[in-house]
Amino acid sequence: MGRSRRTIPEELLLLALDPATGTTAQPQSLDLGLAGAQLVELALAGRIAPDGDRIAVVLPRPTGDPTLDSALELLRRRGSPVRAVHWIGGPRLGLRQTYLTHLERCGMVHAVSGQMCGVLPTTRYQATDTAISREIRARLDAAIRTGVPPDPRTAALAALAHAVGLGKHLYPGNEGRSCRSRLRDLIRHDPMGGLVAHAVMDVQNGVGAQPRRAPAGGAPPGRPPARATASAAPSARHVPEQARHLAGGMVRAGAR
Repeated sequence: MGRSRRTIPEELLLLALDPATGTTAQPQSLDLGLAGAQLVELALAGRIAPDGDRIAVVLPRPTGDPTLDSALELLRRRGSPVRAVHWIGGPRLGLRQTYLTHLERCGMVHAVSGQMCGVLPTTRYQATDTAISREIRARLDAAIRTGVPPDPRTAALAALAHAVGLGKHLYPGNEGRSCRSRLRDLIRHDPMGGLVAHAVMDVQNGVGAQPRRAPAGGAPPGRPPARATASAAPSARHVPEQARHLAGGMVRAGAR
């Protein structure tokens, strides 16, 4: 995967970065969103595919993006399709910081060191080229305000932005209410993005322990029916390995 195109995790993080404070909006749910965005990006690259409410590796060949390839390898090691809600709800130690450090290496943000209360060291991040963030935001705005069905990448980005609660950050106040509603509606335009976004929201709502039954009228837009044979919990032997791998990407304390 070349670097001519930004990945969805990168774009989601740039959307969440507050240009005034250098901190990220919705930091806790953003970690879940980044894990989900990795799944969408891998699906767009043809490496994984949805299997009901699970994710299956269909092509284990590396993409060339180290962060995505780490996630792909962990999925491959599972040996069988994993429920999206279990993958997203797994340990995400340092994932946000890993992507911040990655964006810094790519020259899209720069770190600003400081202190909290004159004692505790802090690191904030400022966009190096604000035109990139404006272009990402313009794509979302166009999809919301024109009513034209967006491309799969923009639809997935919108679904994830809604899922992690960025709507109020991007379109604040009463005047932004209609835009927030349309942002939520874009979830239906990309099946994979919809599946992942719903999984992110399920983890936040604490409803990912058991497979979700589809309502009588069918599954919600963008969410495949849950498989009755889905396992109730992820294998515990994978948790330490995943946490150790993601922790290795940490370089400095995350922006808060």
